[in-house]
Amino acid sequence: MSKAYFMVRAVVADPSDRPGFDTWYEKEHLPDALTAFGVAHAWRCWSKTDPSLHFAFYEFPNLAAVEALPGSPALAKLIAEFDRCWGSRVTRSREILEFAGELRRPG
Repeated sequence: MSKAYFMVRAVVADPSDRPGFDTWYEKEHLPDALTAFGVAHAWRCWSKTDPSLHFAFYEFPNLAAVEALPGSPALAKLIAEFDRCWGSRVTRSREILEFAGELRRPG
């Protein structure tokens, strides 16, 4: 079975929220999600095309594991904490991604 990913796309519309969001996500939310999801790898990125866009990725061992996430107590707890901290100031969407392939340069 191939790996699968859970991606969260957040829109931090007010530039003044970005420093606090960045610190909170790095020091609290990403580590909490890594533990709650039981995954070995998580990372996050800011878009250079649109500075209001933040992406977080969580790598799962297979599609079944990530498909069990929606509706789970672990995700519900993280969503509640996110909403408590950011309310409607930060909107987000979530995607389940199935690994489709990879190409590496030889050598």
